[in-house]
Amino acid sequence: MKTKLISRITLMSLLLSAVAATGTVLAEGAQPMPGTGDARVNQVNQRLEQQQARIQSGVAKGQINARQEARDEKQEARIARRESIDQARHGGHITKTEQHHLNRSLHKVSRRIHRQRHHAHHRVHQHFVK
Repeated sequence: MKTKLISRITLMSLLLSAVAATGTVLAEGAQPMPGTGDARVNQVNQRLEQQQARIQSGVAKGQINARQEARDEKQEARIARRESIDQARHGGHITKTEQHHLNRSLHKVSRRIHRQRHHAHHRVHQHFVK
């Protein structure tokens, strides 16, 4: 239980630091280009939030164990940290290439979450059938 709380706090603090870094960069005079970076950043952040909800749902339903949850959240924290660094480089925006790389990483985590939630019962069942 303590690990869950720490990992949630870590992920939330990374997301908050990303928001703070974006605000600091924008406050220092970098002007956002209309219609480019904001939508990309929002799309990546939305995927991070949705996947976090899927992880928590899997834990609540007993489909994802604590070790799997920790691994998934650690990977999501790395992705959020990469996004923060990319945003800091470009005045609160991310490039299409950076968005593509972040989405590829998010897709890998998404597939792992899906497998953990939907295929765990098959492995257990096959083990006992032998």
